[in-house]
Amino acid sequence: MDRRHHLALSASLLATLPFSGLLAGCAARESAPDVHYTLLDGRQANLSGQRGKVMLVNFWATSCTTCVHEMPNIVATHEKFKGQAFDTLAVAMSYDPPMYVDNFAKSRQLPFNVAIDNTGAIAQQFGKVQLTPTTFLIDKQSRIVKKFVGEPDFASLHQLIGELIAEKSA
Repeated sequence: MDRRHHLALSASLLATLPFSGLLAGCAARESAPDVHYTLLDGRQANLSGQRGKVMLVNFWATSCTTCVHEMPNIVATHEKFKGQAFDTLAVAMSYDPPMYVDNFAKSRQLPFNVAIDNTGAIAQQFGKVQLTPTTFLIDKQSRIVKKFVGEPDFASLHQLIGELIAEKSA
């Protein structure tokens, strides 16, 4: 079994464990890092520019079978909540060839921003993300609400996103 397949399998197994993510509804939410990133079209952006929106930040790779499998659900989630103080950022891992990422995003017409983490700095700032997929849900105050290692339960994720969108901004 190659390393990437092993990592994807490990992520899937970890996702089934009850401690794999932060508890939604914890009183003390950790601040999300204010990462700076470059989008596929060359634009520069940072996470603090998204303050006031609920953000889904998905670390993924074109070589990760679980990532490829969950991507239609990430797209559906984005489409369901777009225009409601919600946005999605897909962060391709540093080992993913930029040409593969660009081809994937174009061929599947991803409707959200895609960044390539060339140096691994974004993954490092999010707590040394190594397993894919790893997804963070961030509230309107730029605090991490939940971390998913592996594919999330999308019905539960949608419920939580709806609750976070309904919260008043501070």
